[in-house]
Amino acid sequence: MAFDPRVFFAPKPDSEPAPLAGTRAERFQRLQVGLLGIAAMVLLVGLADAISSRAQLTQEAAVPEAAPTTEPSDVATPRDPLAEAGVAPELPAEPTPSPTAATPNAEDDVPPPVSNAQLQ
Repeated sequence: MAFDPRVFFAPKPDSEPAPLAGTRAERFQRLQVGLLGIAAMVLLVGLADAISSRAQLTQEAAVPEAAPTTEPSDVATPRDPLAEAGVAPELPAEPTPSPTAATPNAEDDVPPPVSNAQLQ
């Protein structure tokens, strides 16, 4: 016997189609789910309000300028682990300026022209 999908999905002649609102049990179930969702949101908002008000009370009770419990230490110079391992050259903290020669004439900076003629 072969399966015929038209027979399987065909509406049954003895049953009436359900109204758009559904049966009474379905309407009651949708009402329960909706009310449960609203109650859950109210509880969630109440919990968030309780947490935020408690955090605000704790913040107001805290000492605004508490004294440090330890002595401040000098700031250590930054380390360069590659230079310490000998992989990279150690660079100075501040670059040294290179001396620049004062050129009285701008023509001295230009190299002499190169000629392609044969030498005699």
